[in-house]
Amino acid sequence: MNSTARSTILLAGIPALLLLRQLWRYARTPARLSKIPQSEERVLVLGGGTGIGREIAKQYLDRGARVCIVGRRQDKLSAVVQEAGTPRLISFVGDVSGIDDMVTLREMLVKDWNGFDTLILSAGVSALQPILGVAGIDNPDTATALPDVDKEGIRKALAATEAVTRINYYGPLIVAVTFIPLLTRSSKSPSILLVSSLGATIPSPTRALYGSTKAASLVLYQAMSAEHPSIAFSCILPATVEGAFRESAVDMGVVREADPNKHGLKVAAVAKRCIQAVDNLEKTVIMPASHAIGPFLYYLWPSLVISITKKKYKYYPIV
Repeated sequence: MNSTARSTILLAGIPALLLLRQLWRYARTPARLSKIPQSEERVLVLGGGTGIGREIAKQYLDRGARVCIVGRRQDKLSAVVQEAGTPRLISFVGDVSGIDDMVTLREMLVKDWNGFDTLILSAGVSALQPILGVAGIDNPDTATALPDVDKEGIRKALAATEAVTRINYYGPLIVAVTFIPLLTRSSKSPSILLVSSLGATIPSPTRALYGSTKAASLVLYQAMSAEHPSIAFSCILPATVEGAFRESAVDMGVVREADPNKHGLKVAAVAKRCIQAVDNLEKTVIMPASHAIGPFLYYLWPSLVISITKKKYKYYPIV
């Protein structure tokens, strides 16, 4: 049997192995729930005012947990609190990349809850332009003869990079350094879940800034899971998710792909899967499960994967 045939058999078997693993997990009672009953869990949701974070907060509340949602916009947080109508939900206005904000939040959690059990990091920002597009010269129709980028264009590219990195990488770093010690002291079964992206593992045109910063925070948390084995780290990597996440792109890029609200993963389903990952102490989860083949396929047949991503994002540079 040649190497190509072996690779094909291996790729074909990956979805089956993932399915069997999930069936085994669902057939047993989650080990973490035996240590922390649902009604006693204290959950911190960073990015809890909108999108996936908001839905995660609602689902935790539905099963009896105490929840603290954090976000940069008071109006969004107030809407969630008002809708929930329960004293088990509290809110805090703050920026995950702000050291003062995170330390103040930590002090509040110690005062109000004497610590917490579960950290959900769902805060993030998008970026939708090719990097040279941010610099002002990208044109797929003339990609073989691009002019030089002037100083102002380089500054624009750097400014966009810094804006994305501040939230997508510096934020997770600050959060980890701020809250890991408290988690280890205050919980019987401390857990951290990072909402990442499938784009962190599959390079795609127009997603260089977004994908690279999400990849950086993903590796950061995966490495910290080895450094802090007493904490269960989970990372979820969904494909396109419905919602307005792309409308706030820091580089003012346009949405090139098909309407995510028509074909994207449902926010409620992603939130449910996040909570399952925490309960089951899962390391890495890709949604949908069938897409788990993507990162492997990229290393074996990168040109195929790149052609698929070009089609998805409608980006066809001349070669």
